[in-house]
Amino acid sequence: MPARDPFVEYLLELLAGLPGVSARRMFGGYGLFRNGLMFGLVADETLYFKVDAESVGEFTARKLGPFVYEKNGKLMPMSYHQAPGEALDDPDEMVAWAERAFAAAMRAQMSKTKRKR
Repeated sequence: MPARDPFVEYLLELLAGLPGVSARRMFGGYGLFRNGLMFGLVADETLYFKVDAESVGEFTARKLGPFVYEKNGKLMPMSYHQAPGEALDDPDEMVAWAERAFAAAMRAQMSKTKRKR
């Protein structure tokens, strides 16, 4: 099995206090999952957390921008915003922010389930 990115390994160490967390290679980066639900994205050595209407204000107030990719010459922001610096230095902060992101992912999943009905 190929070695995993050292930054991703470090993030998983910080997230050790949160049960059920794993990382999977995706689209040139990694997805962070908890119990199979994606709540984080790692691209270019940067961590982004899932946001929604309820949580995005905490990120924009800190000027933590979204993950953006280019498609057909247009910039496409995603519902993942850059993690705050303190989360990268403190396991307790990391777990607290990851729990917020997981809650946003859960709300998004519930919303999709309701729309399918």
